[in-house]
Amino acid sequence: MVNRTHLAWIYSVVCLFASLSAFSEPAASQTLNPKSGKAYLSASMIAMQNDPMANPISLWLEKGKEIWSSSGSQTSCQQCHGQLEDNKSVATQFPKWSSKFKKLINLEDQILECSKRTSEKFNGLEDSNLLALSAALHQQSVHQSFTLRPPQNSNKAWQSELNAGAQLYTQRIGRMNLACTHCHDQNVGKRMQTDLISPGNPTGFPIFKMSWQGMGSIDRRLRACFSGVQANVPLPGSRELRQLELFLKMRAEGMPIEGPSLRR
Repeated sequence: MVNRTHLAWIYSVVCLFASLSAFSEPAASQTLNPKSGKAYLSASMIAMQNDPMANPISLWLEKGKEIWSSSGSQTSCQQCHGQLEDNKSVATQFPKWSSKFKKLINLEDQILECSKRTSEKFNGLEDSNLLALSAALHQQSVHQSFTLRPPQNSNKAWQSELNAGAQLYTQRIGRMNLACTHCHDQNVGKRMQTDLISPGNPTGFPIFKMSWQGMGSIDRRLRACFSGVQANVPLPGSRELRQLELFLKMRAEGMPIEGPSLRR
């Protein structure tokens, strides 16, 4: 039997797709539970996040600012994109459709591609310095919301990726036979081992996860969820991860970005 929560979820997805298909003005947030992961942190974790001297993310932010303006022997980020503070809306626009690569790319993908023109070389999407730049750019977008829209010349491809992300979100996978919706819609606030389940709104990435003892991207967090339900884990940068990221960010439309955040 379909319960009211499930019906409300189906209705919200239908409304979201309808608004996108018509390319109307952005509607209010379609997420059923417009809370960020911060709402599910302990008081001590929130205190750590609010204290720049105790928050380990401060180290990544400082490194990101340093890399942004450092030119070395080649072009710097600053030479192409201006002052870091002038890039306040960059993080709100990803993932986006790349006409060059004919696929969705997220902010970390873009930084990795840009690094080919600079003296900064990164070792993949989870490179510490790459995440430092991502953290610095997300910090500039604090209090803004995601502004994801299909490009005029590729709106069908973009819409197809969004639809695929929605399907992945509700598709049972792995030996545990669970979908994202089972945790992040139907069991929000319940405890999974020592953690409280959040609605899965991606407003606080990249994250410093205490169990990782380092920064990680939304790509890494999604792959951890695949592992958690004992499913085949996609490779970093996989198409399905970008599709899920697009759907999750559209689902959280209207919520303020919090910048890089702490998680257990």
